[in-house]
Amino acid sequence: MRLQLALNVKNIENAITYYSAMFDTPPHKIRDGYANFEIANPPLKLVLFENPDADEHLNHLGVELFDAADIGIAKKRLEDAGLMKSVEVDSICCHAQQDKLWTKDDTELSWEWYSSKDDNLVESAQKVSQCCSDALEQNSA
Repeated sequence: MRLQLALNVKNIENAITYYSAMFDTPPHKIRDGYANFEIANPPLKLVLFENPDADEHLNHLGVELFDAADIGIAKKRLEDAGLMKSVEVDSICCHAQQDKLWTKDDTELSWEWYSSKDDNLVESAQKVSQCCSDALEQNSA
């Protein structure tokens, strides 16, 4: 597993240049208004959403699970702790097909636990900068 940090950025090209240099790592995936990095050291999945009108730089935090079976383990633990807000199966978001779990802390900070089934989808049905946050809002309302 690895920690995910999802940021809203004003300009995706400038952000790709900056974070590529900062972490000395090229992007793993680039799509229109979207990029992600799989950084080895420190282990981090950095996700960038071009969202120039965002009020916050932080989009959400997450935990990427490498083994699909870990979703079930995390789901039980989060449910037992009373933290589960929503579950998504076969969600299409961030140009990938994923199973997801969502929690929110008492400050409304969103945490996404996810496992990717197909990490190379070209098109997404939703505006990428909003797919993660919109899904949580719809499922927890």
